[in-house]
This record gives sequence, C-alpha cells and structure tokens, in this order.
Amino acid sequence: MHDVKFGVFVLPADMVEAQALAKRAEAQGFYSVSHNDHFYSPLGTAEFHQLECLTVLTVMGMATEKVKLVPAVIAASFRTPPLLAKITTSVDLATNGRFICGLGAGWQGTEYEAHGYPFPPLKQRLEELEETIQVLKAMWTEDEPAFSGKYFKVHHAYNNPRSIQKPRPPIMLGGSGTGLLKIAARHADILNIIPPTGNGKDFINDPIATVKFDQKTLISRIAQLHQNCNEIGRDPAEIELGGLSFIAMSQDKNDPRLRDIATKLGFPDYESAQRAPVALLGTPDEIKKQLRERIDATGITYFILATSSPETQELFAKEVMPAFCA
Repeated sequence: MHDVKFGVFVLPADMVEAQALAKRAEAQGFYSVSHNDHFYSPLGTAEFHQLECLTVLTVMGMATEKVKLVPAVIAASFRTPPLLAKITTSVDLATNGRFICGLGAGWQGTEYEAHGYPFPPLKQRLEELEETIQVLKAMWTEDEPAFSGKYFKVHHAYNNPRSIQKPRPPIMLGGSGTGLLKIAARHADILNIIPPTGNGKDFINDPIATVKFDQKTLISRIAQLHQNCNEIGRDPAEIELGGLSFIAMSQDKNDPRLRDIATKLGFPDYESAQRAPVALLGTPDEIKKQLRERIDATGITYFILATSSPETQELFAKEVMPAFCA
C-alpha cells in the first residue's frame, strides 16, 4: 500500500493570497496543494474570484520548497494537447519537479459554451482525454514526439527542456465513471475518485450525487478499476487511490455547525454524513477513526481536503495528520 498523504484544496482570490496559502500548507506538513481549473468558479457566482489554474500553481510553487502542486483537475479540452504538454513541463521546471498532472474530461457545459469551447458528448470527451494523455506522454519523454489519433495529430513536437521528474510528471485522473476508469487503468499513476458530475455540478453543490456516492458505490468503482487493470495485465497496485473530501472539524462533538454542514451537503442525518466517503466531519478522534476505516476498507491513501475553515485545516494538521504521516 502507498503511504498515506494529505493535500489541501485552495481557492485564493489573488496571487499574494495564493502564496500565503501554499506556504501555510507546506508549514503544516501537507503533501500537496490543489486548485481547480475553471474560467469561473462552480463553487460561487460568476463574479466569484477564479484564477487560472496552472498559473496560480506555478506562483504557489515558486513560493515553496517541498509541497506538491496538483491541479484538481485540469479540463483537458481547455488547451490543445501540445500546449498543455509545454505548460505542464514548464510548471514542473518552475517548481523543481513538484508537479502532478491532474486531468479530467471536463464537465461544466455552461462554462464551455460561454467561452466558445465545443462541449461534445461524454464519450467523445473521454476519447479526447485519452489522446491528450498520449500526446503528453510523447512530448514528455520522446526525442521526436509524434502521435496520430482520431482527434489530435502531432509530429516533430519538440519539447525542450524536459521536465525535472523522470521519465515524466505523474498523471492523476479525476472521476469515477466507467469510461474514465478504463482510461485510468491504462494511464493513471493516481486516481482521484469523486462522485459523477454528469449533471453539470460538482459534488459539494449536488446533494443527490453526494448522498448517492456512498461507501458501497466507492468500493464497487475501485473493484471495476482493478478488474480493468487485470484485463490488460497491469498490476492494480501501481495506481495510487485518492479522493476529494469536504472536511469540517471541532473539539466539541456536539457542535451544531457540523450538523448544519451535513444538512447542507444533503445528508439525511449527521451519522450518514460521517460514513460518506466525500465528507469528514467530527472531532479529531472521530476524524482519525473515519480515516482508518476508509483506508482499511478501500485502500485509498491520498486524501485531498476541501476545508471548511482555516481553523479546521490547522486542527487537522496538528491533531490528525501526525497519526498517519511520519
């Protein structure tokens, strides 16, 4: 099993705040810091601040020394594959080899339409995602990068200098659908398993998807991934399992704010929320218990946390993380 590690998901309003949040996460001992890839935030209104993902990760990386920089996740179709290869290589160089390439097929259709991007059916978006990965791998590793597929073609797509990480930056795919799991079996180093976003909402804003994505569903998705690996002769243990969770903590187990959060996420009761793979709610001892049970039941070892407050992040770093990280 992979070592247990924790990342923190941040949405800074400007670059000064971005550097401060990254420095804080690093000082607290988090393994990684993540940002999403959108033109406008799915977590607020269209006027809500939204920085460009790969630029802000570079800025955060330049202000830190150890913490990994992980987009959660890049919408592959926002940039052409060769441009994305060049940008991600540059981010890895700028951060001294600390970039993990988080990728997904894209999901917020209104955002595509508003900015003039085609938003084809999911099947095509997944096919394009896989071809994008193949272009990235070629440009990250080959002296004479070339690829010819259904959607993308490159030849003599030189990409120098190469990334610091050898042979290439790790690839983290985000999602849990059937098609994504097949691509993950073929290409992923890490799979960040999240509820489906087929209805155009992320799980924090989609109570139905959040509640439906229970432990049983999660385990079945992992089993499907492992079956896909076995069918192509790949050891499932090669893929590190991760997930994104919303976390809220308090020293008071009866804190009404925790119950309010469970309700807002769509759960019928607090206990259901505490059992859900997309939420971590409770005291430090309760959170440690929830994490141990999830690690044992699922094999997930990389938890990216969207924290409810700076206080929750600090409490987690001080009283929970040391129980799992050397």
